[in-house]
Amino acid sequence: QLWSDHLNVQLHPKSLYVIREYMHDGDCGCLEAFAQGEGLLQDPTCMEELEDRLHYFAEECDYLQGFQVLCDLHNGFSGVGAKVTELLRDEYSGKGILSWGLTPATSNAAVNCNGWVFPLQDSRKNVYRLMNTALGIVHLSAHSSLFCPLSLSGSLGLK
Repeated sequence: QLWSDHLNVQLHPKSLYVIREYMHDGDCGCLEAFAQGEGLLQDPTCMEELEDRLHYFAEECDYLQGFQVLCDLHNGFSGVGAKVTELLRDEYSGKGILSWGLTPATSNAAVNCNGWVFPLQDSRKNVYRLMNTALGIVHLSAHSSLFCPLSLSGSLGLK
């Protein structure tokens, strides 16, 4: 039922960090707002665990040149990605950070909101998607050496 069920690659256990509250059967439901994602990394235990995992892999490198960050822009993970790129910039200021902002392709049934096109859903989700995308682009661009938006729709939802 999940994408990870079809993953044929064995990932290192330290390369995965599961956010228990936002699992498919979690207590908090969907991670749908930028601030929710940012708030996750305000927790000192979560941030400490993330830093430990980051340092583990950085110490294994013979010649660390930089980082690639792939991040959903349309949901709360844009806030997580913004905080992670900020952490990378602070910890490894001389290293390059290439960030990819990922957005899903929109369906044909869509509404137009000031030039942004969203699938027909409830308006609250459309506003969250617009705000998450805008905040994600601004923050990831500010903390990355290079930011590249990526979507199958070809327009990031812009008409």
